[in-house]
Amino acid sequence: MNLVQPINHQGCSGALTAIGDSLYVIGGKWKLRVIVALREGNKRFNEIQRSLDGISARVLSSELKELEMNGFVKRIVHTQSPVVVEYQITDYAGTLSEVLQALADWGTKHRDKIRRE
Repeated sequence: MNLVQPINHQGCSGALTAIGDSLYVIGGKWKLRVIVALREGNKRFNEIQRSLDGISARVLSSELKELEMNGFVKRIVHTQSPVVVEYQITDYAGTLSEVLQALADWGTKHRDKIRRE
């Protein structure tokens, strides 16, 4: 069964632009994983790093800055002594819920397909 419907040139061009914009903001190996890790609640930098097996501190720092710049993550500084910095996802990150669920569902199906073959 073919689920991919043909579209006209204008529709294709618009879809390619929109997908490109999406991947620019949330693409890569780590961004969505950081967002998912923060869905459990606010976390400090080292807690995020421990929950994401294999991410370096440099990469995590960069990803958090980009996610903050795009409105998905908020950095909270608690000024008591010692200073504590936490990260939390924003309400805007909730707009990715359907995307994350679709990716999780597809990933499960794909893994099952590969195991069967």
